[in-house]
Amino acid sequence: MSLKDSIRVMVVDDMAVSRGLVTQSLEEIGIYQISAENNGKSALNRLVADPVHLVLADHNMPGMDGLQLLEGLRRNRSTQRIGYILVTGTPTPELIQKGQQLGLNNLVKKPFTTATMKKAIEAVVGRL
Repeated sequence: MSLKDSIRVMVVDDMAVSRGLVTQSLEEIGIYQISAENNGKSALNRLVADPVHLVLADHNMPGMDGLQLLEGLRRNRSTQRIGYILVTGTPTPELIQKGQQLGLNNLVKKPFTTATMKKAIEAVVGRL
């Protein structure tokens, strides 16, 4: 079984269209074990109960943004090693620095292509 057949990914974004675009990219890559949440708080609760291999999360979400979700995951023993890719349209140097301090594995700038998404994922989990 190849990595892309076994990897479990969660997509977290408050916008349904954005969740759909990320999911579509994952499916084009050949990743089909995908779950989704529309906010950071529910994603954190679900991940603590049932961790995945990789999280692709939007940065700008109400309530708990992508970096706050990352911080929550890194603080919890059962989720601290989950791969984490932040998806954002505004990757400022400050945002990148804060993400790196929190343990961010990679970043994807919106708008993205399937090729750039695949490259970002492979940098975290290895060749698909």
